[in-house]
Amino acid sequence: MRYQISGKQIDIGEALQTHVEHELGAAVQKYAERPTDALVIFSKSGHEFVCEATVHLSTGLTAAAKAHSTEIYGAFDACNEKMEKQLRRYKRRLKDHHKDRAEPVEMLGASSYILASDGGTDEVEPDSLQPMIIAEMQTKIATLSVGEAVMQMELAGAPVLVFRKEGKEGLNVVYRRDDGNIGWIDP
Repeated sequence: MRYQISGKQIDIGEALQTHVEHELGAAVQKYAERPTDALVIFSKSGHEFVCEATVHLSTGLTAAAKAHSTEIYGAFDACNEKMEKQLRRYKRRLKDHHKDRAEPVEMLGASSYILASDGGTDEVEPDSLQPMIIAEMQTKIATLSVGEAVMQMELAGAPVLVFRKEGKEGLNVVYRRDDGNIGWIDP
């Protein structure tokens, strides 16, 4: 598994990198077959350290976790524990989907935009109804079954996931509803 361990305005030492590789590798290897790479980012928020970890699995699915602590090792350990809990919870489904799938998840390229917020409480009418685009990026849209899409959304901790349903041309959306249930839009 490839590791990319970095810090945002924090110096990450060799000891921490070795600790992350050993502990995260052991946790992921226990529950997922053939993980491909891991991205771990450390940052500081006020007096706390923040650890964000993203692991890409060979099936095309992605697991993500985030944790805070007053110590940098504590932040990683809490993040690693969350990652391990997610993977343990989905272990059977990850292995079942991997057996059914001869090829990794197919990914379709798409554009992703970040729009500037309107500022909130201004009573002034905007000059234009066009939103200001502040970032334009490329993203991938996976071809998944509905069950895999819900699992991917849960693993990534995302509120919404856009995907192509296997055997169909259009885009589908799964999202977490306010009542805690999962909604699915199938045009």
